[in-house]
Amino acid sequence: MLAKFYIGLGTNLGQRRANLAHVVQLLKTRINVLQLSSIYETEAAYVEDQPAFLNMVLLGAAPAKDLSPRDLLKFGNEVERAMGRERLVRYGPRLIDVDILTYDDLEINEPDLVIPHPRLVERDFVLAPLMEIAPVLILPGQTLTVAELAQRLPGIGKVLRVESSLGESLDR
Repeated sequence: MLAKFYIGLGTNLGQRRANLAHVVQLLKTRINVLQLSSIYETEAAYVEDQPAFLNMVLLGAAPAKDLSPRDLLKFGNEVERAMGRERLVRYGPRLIDVDILTYDDLEINEPDLVIPHPRLVERDFVLAPLMEIAPVLILPGQTLTVAELAQRLPGIGKVLRVESSLGESLDR
């Protein structure tokens, strides 16, 4: 059985666009990338005294027997480490962030693995790119679509689409 999952990607250090391109290539070593959102820029959340972030969402797939939710978490952490991520300050600057947003229609609530991502519905910088590629998706445990959830967030208008894909820049 083929599992489908959405992964949020973010970066605010170094060559941000190159970081996103590199992480997608690393993820492709174990997953099939079905779709990529545009790249969005947002001011940092939670810890505001840091550079702006570039964020995007990836729709991926892999045989569930080969890449369980826990395996995907482990793989995402390995990719972050391979790219040089250091976890120094919670919500602080980062070279790359790989977050599992959903995994099929599963709901998992374990100390080190929560799916859907526990703060997904409050993060405009995640909902904007997710809305682009999955506007009618209803997240496990929700009754509203991703588009409806996004429209409820007051900061959604501050999420700036800066690149339509990893290849084509948009006019600002």
